[in-house]
Amino acid sequence: MTERICLVTGVGGATGASIVRRFARDGYRVAMMARNRERLERLEREIEGSKAYVCDVGDLDALHACIEAIQREMGHPAVVVHNAVSETFATFMEGDPAALERNFRVNTTALLHLARACAPAMVEAGGGAIVVTGNTASLRGKPNYALFAPTKAAQRVLAEALARDLGPKRVHVAYLMIDAVIDAAWLSESGRTRPAWAEPPAGWQFSRDEYFAHPDAIADEVFHLAHQHPSAWTFDYTIRPFAERW
Repeated sequence: MTERICLVTGVGGATGASIVRRFARDGYRVAMMARNRERLERLEREIEGSKAYVCDVGDLDALHACIEAIQREMGHPAVVVHNAVSETFATFMEGDPAALERNFRVNTTALLHLARACAPAMVEAGGGAIVVTGNTASLRGKPNYALFAPTKAAQRVLAEALARDLGPKRVHVAYLMIDAVIDAAWLSESGRTRPAWAEPPAGWQFSRDEYFAHPDAIADEVFHLAHQHPSAWTFDYTIRPFAERW
């Protein structure tokens, strides 16, 4: 098959769906992987060239079966975007330690298995890209991130190890840190109580819309990373709204 294939994990209603649309717009056939069958099937109807694969990437046996189905039915992905995330916000004393294990499987172990399954074909083809969507939790731990930040830090270090290994083989691995609250549709739904982290901090001098990172803009950056010239590849790539304090 000569068609370009992109595999995207964690295709929800915000960033994941926007990534699928962005690659499909450029002519990719896109394999969409997520747990929500209804959403995936709706996106499959809406986005030409997309195909739904219902899968919990934290179930490693199911993940392997899903990847094999994608390779059999669509072909070997030239681009893999690991956007799936499992998160828990609790202190180390309040949270269930089992949540740390679950988060690690989705955020980190699944990335390892995706790379092992997909990178060999990229190397053989002479090029490809693996883009991981992360956040600044990969760089620092906060009290309520005790069961989450360690898994994102491990994810980023694994991605760096992949980049150093695969880069000389012409496979680009990049880590996109999103230092922002993403503008998911449910945050704007009337009648729903938004969590504290979805509200601008006290003293915010800009409009509420300017507090969020827009999924389509994030998708543009994912696409850009996957298509950088090999003489100017990026590994650590941080994006944030213009007014974000950092």
